[in-house]
Amino acid sequence: MMTIRQRALAVLNHRQPDVVPWLGDLAYWVNWLNRADLMPDKYKGDGLYRLHRDLGVGFYLQGYFPFRAVYDGVEISEEEDGDRRVTRVRTPYGDIQETHIYLPESYTSARTEHFIKSWRDLAPLRYLYDHTFYEPNYDLAARRYDLVGDHGLVLCYLPKSPFMELVALKAGIAAVTYALTDAPDEFAETLAVMAAKHGEAAQLALDSPAECLMIPENLSSESVGKRMYHKYVRPYEAHWIERIRAAGKYSYIHIDGTLRGLMREVSQAGFTVLEAVTPEPSGDIPVEELWKWAEPETIIWGGLPGVMFSDLVSDAEFDAFVIRVLGVFKTAPRYVLGVADQVPPYARWARIARVAELVAQHGHYAAAAAVETAA
Repeated sequence: MMTIRQRALAVLNHRQPDVVPWLGDLAYWVNWLNRADLMPDKYKGDGLYRLHRDLGVGFYLQGYFPFRAVYDGVEISEEEDGDRRVTRVRTPYGDIQETHIYLPESYTSARTEHFIKSWRDLAPLRYLYDHTFYEPNYDLAARRYDLVGDHGLVLCYLPKSPFMELVALKAGIAAVTYALTDAPDEFAETLAVMAAKHGEAAQLALDSPAECLMIPENLSSESVGKRMYHKYVRPYEAHWIERIRAAGKYSYIHIDGTLRGLMREVSQAGFTVLEAVTPEPSGDIPVEELWKWAEPETIIWGGLPGVMFSDLVSDAEFDAFVIRVLGVFKTAPRYVLGVADQVPPYARWARIARVAELVAQHGHYAAAAAVETAA
C-alpha cells in the first residue's frame, strides 16, 4: 500500500497510485479548535502533524509565505479596540488605513475598510511598497519534511499577482475598477511597483526548500472576468509558472470561487494544479464536468465543498456525495481529493475521519494499471 505522499506525488507526475489521494485543508477548523480551547494537548504545536495522521488527512496546506517583510522609511502602526483592529500607514503622500473586525461567532475576521478607497490612495501604497524589503524565512519549510514525512507534501506561497492583491486585499474590486477608470496611468504605475516587489518575494519563495509553490490568488470569475485576467493577472502567473517548472517544482493556484468564467483560461496558463476547485452545490460546475474545463495535463485538486462537513448535511448525504466525487476522481490519475476550500468550525471529528474510510472503500481506480511508487 502506498503512502499519502507517494499517492500525491504519483498524481503530480501523471502516474496512477493505488487509490485517490486525500489531502485536506484543516487550517480554519484547527484555528477554531485552538481559539475555542477545544484542541487536545497532544495536537498542539507540532502535534498538528499527528492530528492529520490520526484523522487520515494528508497534509499540505497549513501553508505560509517563506519570507518576512521588513519596512524601512515608512511608519506602520496598529491599534486594537475589542474586536476591531486598525492598521495605519503614514507616508509623505498621505496616510492610508485598513480595518478588520473579528467575528467571534465564525472564528474569523472581516476586512471592513481597505487601504485603497480611490485612485488618490495609490501614491501612498506605492510608497509603502517602495519601502518594503524581504528576507527569507525557511526554517518551517525545512522542518516540515521530517514533521510531515510520508503523510503529505511541503507547500509554500508566492505573493498574489499584483492585480489580485489589490482585488482581494488592498482595495476590493469596486475601488480597483474606479481607479482603473479614473487614473489609468497611476494604476499602471502602481501595478509596476507592486510587480517589482512581488518579484523579489516570489524569488525567495522559489529558492525555499518547498517542493510545491502556490500563488494564492483566491480567484473567482464573479469578480475577475476574462479580459482583466488576461491583461492583468496571467502575465504574472505565466512568468512564475515557468520559473517554478524550471526549478523542478510543482505550481499551484488557489482558485476557490466560481469556475466557469476562468477555469479553462487558468488551466491554459500552465499550472500543475488547480487547487480548492469547488463543484456544485457550492460552485457552478457539477463534479462530473470539471474535466471539460481544464487541459488534460492539469491536475484538479478539491471536490468536497466545506459546507459538506457541517451539520447542515446529514451523514448519509455526506457519504453519498464523497462516493459520487470519488466515482469521478478514480477514473483517471488527474485528481486529488481535497476540501474546497476549508473544513469549517464546528465540524465533527468523525466526519473528517470518515473521508479516509470512504477513500479506502470507494477510491480504487476504475481501470487496473501498474502502480508506480513516487519517492
